[in-house]
This record gives sequence, structure tokens and C-alpha cells, in this order.
Amino acid sequence: MLEKLMTTRNHVVIVGGGFAGVYTALALEKLSADAAEMEVTLISRDNYLLITPLLFEAGSGILEPRHTVCPIRSMLRQTRFIVAEVASIDLEKRNIHAIHQPDGHLYDVQYDQLVLAVGGITNRAIIPGSEDALAFKTLSDAIGLRNKVIDVLEQANVETDPIRKKYLLTMMVIGAGLVGVELVGELTEFLQNICRIYRNVRYEEINIILCEAGPVFLRDLSGDLGGFAHHILEKRGVQIRTSTPVEHISAGCVTLSDGTSVAASIILLCAGVAPNPLLAHLELPKNHGRIVVDATMRCPNRPEVWAIGDCAWIPSGDGKAYPQLAQHALREARALACNIVHGLRGQALAPFVYQTLGALASLGHYAGVGRVMNIQVRGFLAWWIWRSYYLMQMPGWSRRLRIIIDWTVSLFFHNDVVKLVVNSEPTLHATGLIPTLPREKAAAPIQSPENKQ
Repeated sequence: MLEKLMTTRNHVVIVGGGFAGVYTALALEKLSADAAEMEVTLISRDNYLLITPLLFEAGSGILEPRHTVCPIRSMLRQTRFIVAEVASIDLEKRNIHAIHQPDGHLYDVQYDQLVLAVGGITNRAIIPGSEDALAFKTLSDAIGLRNKVIDVLEQANVETDPIRKKYLLTMMVIGAGLVGVELVGELTEFLQNICRIYRNVRYEEINIILCEAGPVFLRDLSGDLGGFAHHILEKRGVQIRTSTPVEHISAGCVTLSDGTSVAASIILLCAGVAPNPLLAHLELPKNHGRIVVDATMRCPNRPEVWAIGDCAWIPSGDGKAYPQLAQHALREARALACNIVHGLRGQALAPFVYQTLGALASLGHYAGVGRVMNIQVRGFLAWWIWRSYYLMQMPGWSRRLRIIIDWTVSLFFHNDVVKLVVNSEPTLHATGLIPTLPREKAAAPIQSPENKQ
């Protein structure tokens, strides 16, 4: 079924439900005092806004996964909200085709002004075989990683083969930027806490390897701060390898540039962001796949098209593009909304100018590192600022209070080891798919420590 959505007013359609898209819609609602001036439609694949910096604690179990997201519909008052994935955009006809999954319902949306805020995806084009690595960009990724970590510990706890046990307890993280470092920091805290539950797994047996292709560790921060984070993670037993590009990834194995092969049960890819595939089909100027816009965030050859956030190449004062960070997306959204309203009213547009407030990284265990207004902070203070800042980025006090409660509970109780998997009833016996192993390949019986002695 095809549903056509049309309007007689100036129709602004925003594609993307991340920070950039949602906050552009909110800003337009505030700026457009006259409801007859325009109609705003937001199209998003998910019906929630994900506060991405909180993914790390959702993955470690400190935060309830639902508390790291906010329902988009409850945030919007006037904006029409469509939960669907955009399949194609016709720039000539100013038409958008979107599909609601899984029932395949089709939407045909006409626009007068188009805002592209589709973000990016995990960059799997750099390293061959990256499809065999786990990503860490969505709520599903965080839950999947937590389940995988718990699963390998469950297996290692009863494994009698020392070689296989070593493989199970080896984890490789590729990319030592902000995402990779924060992920490893939270992972060490999570593992130290839950290893107490497994009698046959010691934290010292776990081998976490953080691999960086370039020579600089935590390149988003200065050398001193990177060195502090490097020291903290090494104290927790993390192997850090810089100037070591990954040549190939396969299921359970990583091949490094020096020819070394590392067998690992968990391989995480944090090596950068690639443009959303939707952009490849749009005849718009691009720089490394990102849509090139002018300082007002408008496409030069398509004045009715705007781009913002991770998918946009917005020029800064030094001739480079603004970084792909949440703090920039929030400010870009307000500036873009002002320019859309000014354009409809025939007023002058203002260029986007923003000075980065700084950068912060949580390292777990009440430690952090960062720079705020050119002031270096580290240790507990940096960790506290990190938590406070991103707590306030969550819209609404109802969600913020739930996060505070989760943080408080984590002070008194350890992480649990419940896998958040949605399964149907057991079907292995019902389908007759139980494999029959040859006698010589049958699994060895599991022995208790007493019997082994």
C-alpha cells in the first residue's frame, strides 16, 4: 500500500532521527510562531532518540538500555513524525519514498525544503573482512556486545581445553580514538565486576588488545591526556598497540600488518564512520562521501536541500570541516532551523560558527580524561563532568531521574550476567536439528576441579 503525504504549506522534511534531525525539528517548532507558516515532517527509522555517549554504560549493564533513549514522539508537539526508513530521494521531483518495516508499508512524501540528517555507519571499507567484526553504534550493538561477553565467559567457565579457553578470553578492539578507548575502559570495569561470579575465570586470564593503525593513542586529545589514558588502561592489563594497522579480519582471527595473527572470540571495529549509503545515490557535491554545503548548511546547487550532522561537510574557519561530534550537531540544528525560517521569510542567512567546548572520555572505574575550555581534566573530576554533561543532554527529567537511579544502584550492586536475548520456545528437539557427532569427535566430558585433581 502506498500512502501519499502532501501539504499546501511550506513543507520541511527532515530525514534522520539522531541529535541533528530531532533538534532541528524542535528548533523549528520554537521559531515558527505561526503554525500556518510551515509544516514539518520528521522521518526516522527508529521511534527513539539515542543518546550515543551513554551506549558504553548500556553495554556494560550500568544503565538500563531503555534509559539511554527517549521517545521521539513525546518530544514533538507540532511535527508530523513517521517511523520509516528512506529508500530513495528524487531531487528533481522533490519526492521521498520511505518504507515502514517489517510490514513494508510505503510512504510517498513531497517536500519544499529537505534536511538531510541521516548520520553515518560503521566504516567497514578500510579493512578487508570487517563484516566479521562487531560494531558499536546502535542500541542493538550495545546489547549484542554485552550478550557476547557474557556468553564467552559462560563457555570459558566450563572449558577444559586451555587453548580454547585462551581464545575465548581474548578480545580485540580496533581503533584507539574516543569510541575505542571509552569502550575498552567500560569493558575492563564490566569484566572485573562479573568475573567474581565465574569461579573458573580470573580477570588476569582475560586478554584485551587495543589496536591503533596510527602512531598516536587517543588522537582526539592532547599528548599528555592520551598518555594518562594509556597508563590507566595498561594498569588494568590492556595490551595497547599503536602503529599497528590491521590487514585482515576473519571470523575469530585478526591479521596485523607485521604478519601476526591474533585469535579472538570478540572483535570490535571502532575505526571510524562512513557516510550513510543513502547519500551515494544523490547527485550532490561530496567530500569523502559527506555532502558539501556552504557555511549556512545549504547545498550550493540545490538551495532547497540542507545537510547537517555526520553526513554533512560543513566548512569551519580553518578551511576544514567541523568534527562529527554530538555537541556540534546540537548547535548546527539550531543554526539550521534559524536559516530555514529566515529563508522562507526572505531574510539573510547566517553562517554557522562554533568553537568546540572540548572533548571528554570516560575510562570506567570513576576515571576519565578530557579538555574543557582549554583546561585539562583527568581522573574523577573528568569522569564526573562527563557524566553530568551527558546526563543533561537527555531530554526530560523523567529520563534523567531513571539514569541517576541506575547510577546509584550500580554503586551498591555488581553487574548482573543476564543475557538480554529475545528467544522463542526451544526448537532444537522439535526440528530434529540436533547434530550427531562421530564418536572420535564427541566433546570431552566436563570435569569438576576435584575430579581433575
